[in-house]
Amino acid sequence: MSTILHIDPSVNGENSKSRQLALKLIDRIKAADPSASVTSRALNANVAPALSGDVVGAYYTPADSRSDAQKALLANSDTLVGELQAADTVVIGVPMYNFAVPSTLKAWNDMVARVGVTFNYTENGPVGALTGKKAYLVVATGGVPVNSAYDFATPYMKQFLAFLGISDVTVVEASGFAVDAEKAMATAIANVEAAALPVAA
Repeated sequence: MSTILHIDPSVNGENSKSRQLALKLIDRIKAADPSASVTSRALNANVAPALSGDVVGAYYTPADSRSDAQKALLANSDTLVGELQAADTVVIGVPMYNFAVPSTLKAWNDMVARVGVTFNYTENGPVGALTGKKAYLVVATGGVPVNSAYDFATPYMKQFLAFLGISDVTVVEASGFAVDAEKAMATAIANVEAAALPVAA
């Protein structure tokens, strides 16, 4: 049985286009693999708080040397990391806010990028520990075309996932909702339907 992790950083709840499209994609994946389970993680400031110096200090303290306070600080990060480690497929809604990712998605990245856990430093540079996973980025924008010169969200997320060892990444484009919402949704749904599904293990 495979596990799908859905990351939803949108502030728009049920009205979120990235969320709606990510769920359509997950439905496709589940239709092809009915035994797949889904873990849904909606992000907010409580789930993915901004990084602090104390948290970074706890990251770099050996696990057997951490204080109770440091362990408490890392409890939320440990949960998010565990969800990511357990997932075979990761579907991330990426609504573009002011040319980049939502602050909660950046915070999630900071919570799951753990030295010695999700990546390691080597003589040849950092090496990701989360290999063998498939990821989808459902990138929804108001007016900026995905993968254009003004899209700083898509390349950043691809680079971040590669940093963790997740190099098999499909981008599902959902551009232009502020320009022509009906056309944008129709095109985006077609892109969801055209996305290649994960290869069964």
